[in-house]
Amino acid sequence: MHGNEGARRGGPALVVFDCDGVLVDSEPISLATLTRALNGIGLATDIDQVRERFAGTSMRSIMERVRAEDGLSAPEGFVERVKAETLRAFDAELSAVAGVAALLRDLPLPFCVASSSDPVRLRHSLGLTGLLPFFEGRIFSSTEVARGKPFPDLFLHAAGRMGAAPEACLVVEDSVPGVQAARAAGMRVIGFTGGGHWGHDRGGAALSQAGADPVVADHPALAALLAPARTVTVGR
Repeated sequence: MHGNEGARRGGPALVVFDCDGVLVDSEPISLATLTRALNGIGLATDIDQVRERFAGTSMRSIMERVRAEDGLSAPEGFVERVKAETLRAFDAELSAVAGVAALLRDLPLPFCVASSSDPVRLRHSLGLTGLLPFFEGRIFSSTEVARGKPFPDLFLHAAGRMGAAPEACLVVEDSVPGVQAARAAGMRVIGFTGGGHWGHDRGGAALSQAGADPVVADHPALAALLAPARTVTVGR
């Protein structure tokens, strides 16, 4: 379906999915790996603090903040080791978020994925969970833009590549920086709390406060919002 057709039918011209925590249930795994790694270079923190500070942001942004805010510089090769350990953990544990394959299979609107993850991790995650065929040719990473979330660059880049106007896009996000990025891009955004790191509802208030409207707890609820018989009326 052409993007303009979706808009004419009352829905968005383009649905932009975040990956981690929306498509694949990777955040509990990656946050645990990152927490252990940061502990190893002297940062006293736990997984809840790491989630609050860093969920939804790129490794580049994370390490810039650790250097600026905590006064810690990672040793050479640190980022590469964390990425490799995360991929190994994915091989053993990663799964798709429940219900996402059915949603994507039946979604009558154009869609893509725009993620803070690097391209290798993105394709690895989508491939492991069987979701890669849904997104071939429509995968966008923060490595392709100057600034990651919470800046709007990635979502604007994805919309531009997909030929959709920002105001006609609908973003599905599970993190506060992601919601902030979507709002800064002038896009409507649905908050999603179905990933394991949110415990299915704990993040709802934070996502709402950041500008998500509405917030849903699972993919069947999201599918109902995107159903062709209904007009999507989200955003402020």
